[in-house]
Amino acid sequence: MKLLLFTLLLTSSLPSFSQQKNILFIAVDDLKPTLGCYGTEHVISPNIDRIAKEGATFLNAYCNVPVCGASRASIMTSIRPIAGKRFMSHMSQADKEAQGILTLAGHFKNNGYTTISNGKILHMKEDSESDWSEKPWHDINYSQKNWASNNFDALWKDPKSKENLSKRGRGPYFEAADVSDDEHQDGQVALKTIEDLKKLKESGKPFFLACGFWRPHLPFNAPKKYFDMYDPTKLPMSKNSFPISKLPKGCKSSKEFYAYSKVEGRWGSKEFEREARHGYFACVTYIDAQIGRILDELDRLKLSENTIIVLWGDHGWHLGEHQFWGKHNNLDQSTRAPLIIKAPGLTKGFKLKQLAEFVDVYPTLCELTGTETPKHVQGKSLKAVLESSKAPTKDAVFIEWRNCYTIKTAKFAYTEFFDKKGKVTDFMLFDHIKDRAENTNIVHNPEYRSVVTKLRAQLHEHRASVK
Repeated sequence: MKLLLFTLLLTSSLPSFSQQKNILFIAVDDLKPTLGCYGTEHVISPNIDRIAKEGATFLNAYCNVPVCGASRASIMTSIRPIAGKRFMSHMSQADKEAQGILTLAGHFKNNGYTTISNGKILHMKEDSESDWSEKPWHDINYSQKNWASNNFDALWKDPKSKENLSKRGRGPYFEAADVSDDEHQDGQVALKTIEDLKKLKESGKPFFLACGFWRPHLPFNAPKKYFDMYDPTKLPMSKNSFPISKLPKGCKSSKEFYAYSKVEGRWGSKEFEREARHGYFACVTYIDAQIGRILDELDRLKLSENTIIVLWGDHGWHLGEHQFWGKHNNLDQSTRAPLIIKAPGLTKGFKLKQLAEFVDVYPTLCELTGTETPKHVQGKSLKAVLESSKAPTKDAVFIEWRNCYTIKTAKFAYTEFFDKKGKVTDFMLFDHIKDRAENTNIVHNPEYRSVVTKLRAQLHEHRASVK
């Protein structure tokens, strides 16, 4: 009798499937926080802005490593990257570099959720495959050595693009073919996600539906109509297209652009910058439209009121700032990324200045859904700040890359560079109150000596604690 009463009390305290919140987990590759909801007026992003109006926009959210595969493995496990040990490559896999760790998908699958992956979530579909209720769906094979050349027809739609190839067999770095949305792979991702929403609605079970869009990753290919939404002559150019003063040699720009054609001989010119920024923003608007289709279906199925939405870009991206393009460094442009969370009943239009990092997403979703947070998690839940915009989060976030590690506080960003033996070789400090654009490295300025000492100690203490 006592056992029966105990069982009844226990089961009555647990949410039923109909009460459990669903999760729509939207990843956008190479998306930097240049969106309407982040104060960028020239970018057309009404649907992402729509999520922000109903949720919380983290203005100071940071990836933990500025490269796609590693960043995705980190956010999906809430495990921090460590140079020379795990999560440092675009090919990083959670199941190989964090063996035995349950991903977000695995956690929710174990808690009765149907878990589905469409498009690019973890970098390769075979990564942690058993954590999903069905095999992850990709229409591009990213595991190939030269994925862009081997998937040429899926990426480039204009026949003329084949007439202009790079040495690696890739087409132009941008293309504005006059095709429908669904002829590009991100339109297919949207269609698959919409079909899955219909099936999940019918099942009545809670779901973790992950939807990963490729654009605005290179090549900047989108249907022509999205290019036509912008007048390239009126798009603002980068305000600081000059070198950073006293920049360490170890801080470099990505060479990713050079894999594509129509780059050589034009790199660094104003014509190239205008064309590249036009292509990037056209791709952002194309993805925004696909997100809008999914949001409309969520509303039509009356799932919106019980679905948490998380939208994130896997890292930042340079668009000509300091003559840098791409990611692959620990500067603010590479590491600050969009993070927007809509939690029904908790948030509405918050613009949050508090610090957040991607390892925080896993425990946040656990708390929002009332599921127990696994012991391996290295992030901190953001639920409190979703409930009250004045709640504190954390004093610092940490970013690691192959040759450097960074501590970012509300005021400063301090970075140390190290050689192959782990010896520190150079330093970098920016005052984000006076110089958010990171134009001048002030690490050797005597006025900041005590700041450097404090941040160095905090950074080393953190690194010693991470395993």
